[in-house]
Amino acid sequence: MEEGKRQSSPKSSFTVGAIALVFLVIGYQVALFVHKAAVSRVVADRDRPDTVYVVDRALAEQVLGGSGTEGEPDDAAPAVEIRKPSAHSREAVRMREAAASRKVESFRFDPNTVPLEDLVRLGFSEKQAQSILHYREKGGRFRRPSDFAKSYVVADSVFERLEPFIDIPRIDINRADSAAFETLPGIGPYFASRMVSYRKSLGGYSTPEQLMEIYRFDREKYDGLKDLITCSAPEPYPLWTLPEADLARHPYLSKAEAHSIVLYRTHQPREAWTVEGIGKAGILSEEHLRQLSRCVLAKP
Repeated sequence: MEEGKRQSSPKSSFTVGAIALVFLVIGYQVALFVHKAAVSRVVADRDRPDTVYVVDRALAEQVLGGSGTEGEPDDAAPAVEIRKPSAHSREAVRMREAAASRKVESFRFDPNTVPLEDLVRLGFSEKQAQSILHYREKGGRFRRPSDFAKSYVVADSVFERLEPFIDIPRIDINRADSAAFETLPGIGPYFASRMVSYRKSLGGYSTPEQLMEIYRFDREKYDGLKDLITCSAPEPYPLWTLPEADLARHPYLSKAEAHSIVLYRTHQPREAWTVEGIGKAGILSEEHLRQLSRCVLAKP
């Protein structure tokens, strides 16, 4: 007999637990309903309903001079509605503003710089906007629109709406400093410093692919960031006016080649001062000729 009671005890406990859970769920739903109903009542009545008068049009114009009417009056209407707003408590105003639907906007923005108020305009709650700002303050950066989508406060539906408006500026490799280069994936202080120094020795990047000429800057590293950079036009390199010592410092010229270019300038007419001309003269190696042909050069 006692064994039977022991076997039935777990079932009884489960039943009691299930009933308690049901009542808990029902209580929670009732609480939500009562809260929503209370908010709806406060919003609807504004805790003190406005006083509304419906009077004869002629009388309204005579007494009020046409003022106090809500909206544009219909000239054909025989009566006029006049609303007298009541004073409302601060709590009622707060609840009404919270219950009011927010206008959601869509406009171009950079998630790395957009301020809190604009994030709210884009449809985020203030708490969500603060979370995005906190991520940035801790050093986080959105390099691509897909990075913004990965944020836990950005719902898929929100990202789908905002994706066409995300505008993250690309880094100009002819204008950026080391700090900007370090924000690129796979680029630490070493490569950032090398990117700046190589730009200086070239006289400016003519094409983004020149980054791969930096030691250990391979194709894989370049492919990982090529969609995040741009290359503005550099200052034309003064190949035809620089002295021999300065020419010899260029990555595409050896000391012997720099010396030969100076001799070429001395003995050839100015109209012959072209990359093709020094190529036909056999001054440059094939690799240096190919590299120099991609450079933006000053006119003779």
